[in-house]
Amino acid sequence: MAPSLSKGGSNATVLVDGVTDSLITLDDSNFTVNDHVFLTEVPPNITAMPSPYFAGDKAAPPPTAASPGCFVGFDTKEPGNHHVVPIGKLKNIKFMSIFSKRPYVVLLPLIEGPFRASLQPGTDDYIDICVESGSTKVNGSSFRASLYMHAGDDPFTLVKDAIKVARHHLGTFKLLEEKTAPGIVDKFGWCTWDAFYLTVHPHGVWEGVKGLVDGGCPPGLVLIDDGWQSICHDEDPITSEGRNRTSAGEQMPCRLIQFQENYKFREYESPYKSRPGPKTGMGAFIRDLKDTFNTVDYVYVWHALVGTGVGLGPMFLACPRQR
Repeated sequence: MAPSLSKGGSNATVLVDGVTDSLITLDDSNFTVNDHVFLTEVPPNITAMPSPYFAGDKAAPPPTAASPGCFVGFDTKEPGNHHVVPIGKLKNIKFMSIFSKRPYVVLLPLIEGPFRASLQPGTDDYIDICVESGSTKVNGSSFRASLYMHAGDDPFTLVKDAIKVARHHLGTFKLLEEKTAPGIVDKFGWCTWDAFYLTVHPHGVWEGVKGLVDGGCPPGLVLIDDGWQSICHDEDPITSEGRNRTSAGEQMPCRLIQFQENYKFREYESPYKSRPGPKTGMGAFIRDLKDTFNTVDYVYVWHALVGTGVGLGPMFLACPRQR
């Protein structure tokens, strides 16, 4: 076990005002923890600010206590929507070693305003931080908390404590122990991907569920995977809806062209005309599936309606406003 740096690992995260010191320091172009250097040749445009959050004991630490982490940012000469900036050299550290006399450090990319950050390998042993907004209309040149560094003596509690700090800093998510587990965690589920890839269709899903029920393994969750959405390549006619993109991987360059399900599910007609609700489309199919196979409590679809692998197609702007 590495030297003790703090009492970590509890469920509390304490905000302490006026924190001016951190276990992680940026001195002489080096990031260090208790005199142990872990990043060298840090460029002069990199900034470091002690974190005011302590993921440790429930009682607030004394005002003079050093923060276990710091927020890292940078400045650029020109504003932009995409920046790749080196933050220092990571060299001569054995990642798989169990350190006996050195602390552990986690580097956690964050979201800062409309920008999201990620880490990537740079040249000559540098670690680069990539910050991007995803829009040419959203630009920036100064960032102060795109990356969080957290130090500790236990690699297991270290990651948990770093996530706790990020949770309180961002205020946009909850920890696993703060959440209520969804009902699907206790259900046996079936995903259509391996059975159909992009050729998934209502009859196939129905037969798949029926086969599981008849075989004594009734599913409680059905996940209709990729292949149900209205997608196409930019160069394809909008009416194609991905008809000629049926091999796994061909959907990657496709974009979403409308919210509605594609022709395979849109053209479904319920044989149960007396049942209340829609008589055609995805809604009718899911209702019929759940009514016929009463073990199916949940039907999910993949993936998000905000777009496919490469987002929304240019023709999507013609779609009616959705709620």
